[in-house]
Amino acid sequence: MSRRASPKLVLAVVGFGIFIAADDLTVVATMLRPIIGDLGIVLPNGLNQMAWIVNAYLIAYVAVMPFMGRLSDVWGRRRTYLASLGLFLIGSIVVPLAPNYGIFLVGRVLTAMGGGALVPIGLAIVADIFAENRRARALGTLGAIDTLGWVWGPLYGAMLVRFLSWRWQFYLNIPLAILGIVAAWYVLDQVGKPTYARIDWIGAGTLSVGLVALNVALLESAQIQSVTGLEELTGAARGPMWWLLGVAAVAMTAFIAHQARTDDPLVPLGLFKGRNLTTAVVVNFLVGATLVIAMVDVPLFVNVVESEIERAAVIAGWVLSAMTAAMAAASYAGGRMTERWSYRPPILAGLTAVLAGFLLMGSGWTPATPYLQMAWQLVVLGTGFGLVFAPISAAVIDAAPPGERGVAASLVMVLRLMGLSVGLSGLTAWGIHRYEELRTLIVLPPIGDPGYQEALRRAQEELTTSALADTFLAAAVIIAFGIVVALFMRNVTSRGAPAQSESRG
Repeated sequence: MSRRASPKLVLAVVGFGIFIAADDLTVVATMLRPIIGDLGIVLPNGLNQMAWIVNAYLIAYVAVMPFMGRLSDVWGRRRTYLASLGLFLIGSIVVPLAPNYGIFLVGRVLTAMGGGALVPIGLAIVADIFAENRRARALGTLGAIDTLGWVWGPLYGAMLVRFLSWRWQFYLNIPLAILGIVAAWYVLDQVGKPTYARIDWIGAGTLSVGLVALNVALLESAQIQSVTGLEELTGAARGPMWWLLGVAAVAMTAFIAHQARTDDPLVPLGLFKGRNLTTAVVVNFLVGATLVIAMVDVPLFVNVVESEIERAAVIAGWVLSAMTAAMAAASYAGGRMTERWSYRPPILAGLTAVLAGFLLMGSGWTPATPYLQMAWQLVVLGTGFGLVFAPISAAVIDAAPPGERGVAASLVMVLRLMGLSVGLSGLTAWGIHRYEELRTLIVLPPIGDPGYQEALRRAQEELTTSALADTFLAAAVIIAFGIVVALFMRNVTSRGAPAQSESRG
């Protein structure tokens, strides 16, 4: 008879897999130039191909989550976790050996499918193995690990490009994935046994089509180029791809209709009858929509105000790391607060801090703002985001019965990442709209005037930073709405009985 692993060891193994998946999500940010060079992509004609190196991963990462989360409920956590790591391993082998762009994208999609599945399965495993009164702390730890992976990715990628090559990211993934598979094989033996319920293939198909179509439409309509030197804020001059939005609407309608009448739904609609779960996923969506604005627009802001391009990249990374480091630390703190005071207090505290951060940024950031001031205000923002992650995850997962925790965990990540796509598209469009409005108010000297070029440079800098600051204020409005929504969440005064392994401890 096999011995049940300790909850802390399970958490460490699951966290390891989530870390390497999170790293792979962001690592290509600092590798794009050498990757497109080796793949023979020529700029500027190849800008769309370059964008799909990032977009293909994100879309596959999101689309696979609901199905794999539900599959872990039915097929068992260990089997599904191992299969996901196996997909990640195969993709990591394909990517560095890819002879052309098409095969490279196939490898990226495989790694995304494997990496995206690890997150909801990992959250469900933690929910299975930890007692409810200690679950939020463990979920906060996973949130911190996930965030650290996001932070580490670009830094790690820059070092590999500097000293080795971009292919080494994927070569090193191979032994790491094998190590994760071996560890999971032994440690997860007694976790999340299969139920052998029926898989809702129709639901999986319609939901996948809907998620893919929606993400493609939103991401294609919100392509943002780096802002450097005298370049203007740029984004999609074109609007959303309406036909894809139509496909997404039809697919989502078909999915909901099918879920309402099938006996074995992919996403049981009964989950949404609970006030806490519904409130939490709405807040989670709004958090994702505003988090992406900080992740994208803060580096853009620094690139506008910093004249030296190479220095701008370093400073942007340093300033943004103040937010992400605070997020990682506050994720654990949010878990501890949830265990002590339940869901609503840490969520409200976190959203209030996010609101304060965005208001400070939107009302105070100008080309003359010191970087140190930007950094401490981003610490406020990151602390707020971090405090929210654990209680939201706990509220969703605690509301689901054990046999539906996998799909509930997938809802946490899917709604956050869908918020990311919607926020990137919508708030970028708002920023571009504000830029165009402000541009009509600028008065420049005649073109032949000796001071024309300098006046134009200053005007572009002021216009772009003002437009970006306005997106921070728009994000603050969204978060204010999130605070109102969070007030409807119920606190749980008595946290439940011990879970699987801890009941023996």
